Amino acid sequence: MNPIEEQKENVNENANETINENANENVKENENANENGSENVEINNEDVNVEESVDLEAKLKEAEEKAAELNDRYLRLSAEFDNYRKRTLKEKTELILNGGEKALSSILPVVDDMERAMQNMEKATDVEAVREGVELIYTKFMQTLEQNGVKPIPTEGQALDTDYHEAIALIDAPSEELKGKILDCVQRGYTLNDKVIRHAKVVIGK
Repeated sequence: MNPIEEQKENVNENANETINENANENVKENENANENGSENVEINNEDVNVEESVDLEAKLKEAEEKAAELNDRYLRLSAEFDNYRKRTLKEKTELILNGGEKALSSILPVVDDMERAMQNMEKATDVEAVREGVELIYTKFMQTLEQNGVKPIPTEGQALDTDYHEAIALIDAPSEELKGKILDCVQRGYTLNDKVIRHAKVVIGK
């Protein structure tokens, strides 16, 4: 082999060695880069997981506080409703037991007048004065009833109305106009606030 060819071979060998060394270095750099990239991805994933965990804990705490607030509100409303129910039940019971207190209290003055009239009757000699006294007491009593919503049912000259009247007898009418109408009231009827509490017992003309 001549010197020129030997020189060429040496140049080629040096070039190949240089290329191989560069290639090996590139491979190592790539491997290091991949390792660094993997580590960075893992670190980023850990950061994301920590943030998500903190966010979930905050939401859980908020939900627990809201649930506690709603539960407290429910307990308060339940207690208030129970107190309201007991109070209304007590008021209803008192109303049933003492509902007539006002009406009865208004009648007591009339009772007082009747007692005084009975005492005066024992030594009274003027019958007309006694009669007038009884009429005054009766008028006062009827006014008291009316103040409490009690009114007599009108009957004189009225046509029979079964909503208010109870016919207990039929008699011949003295005239054609009185046929089917009330001729006499045997027992007066009454309404309480426009509700019939006792029908009037009447005699009807036929």
